[in-house]
Amino acid sequence: MAYDVFMTTPWLTDEQQRIWRNWLRLNRELQATLAREIAATSDLSMADFGVLVQLTDVPEGRARISELADNLGWERSRVSHQLKRMQSRGLVERFECAEDGRGSFVGVTEAGRHAIADAAPGHVASVRRLVVDHLTADEFTDFGRLVDRLLEAIDAD
Repeated sequence: MAYDVFMTTPWLTDEQQRIWRNWLRLNRELQATLAREIAATSDLSMADFGVLVQLTDVPEGRARISELADNLGWERSRVSHQLKRMQSRGLVERFECAEDGRGSFVGVTEAGRHAIADAAPGHVASVRRLVVDHLTADEFTDFGRLVDRLLEAIDAD
């Protein structure tokens, strides 16, 4: 039976497999490089940076912890551990939801705002140097459409 499945599986062509493996390598290498660079130029990890981006992208600078977990694509336990580390460094604060008593919020502190303001320019420079500057404007637009299409497929699955 296992042999039948093996024989009937629509395997990737050599070119598809090459592209797929390069895509995986690109993601791995890009994440590792960005993590190394942000750590070398700031007191933030990529996880810290991701949390602070989420919090500073909203006008009130706060979010429900469950919403934060969803936006980051993390398990709630990972978010809780990360927030504890960040709270001990004064980057975020946690507080209960006064409106409905369901769960708690996390908010960015002034120290957190300063930390991301200091780290963001270097991060953007890295993203430009490693990705954006290697593509024409049309290629980058096409890349964005492809990424959006793949994310839609994953979300629909």
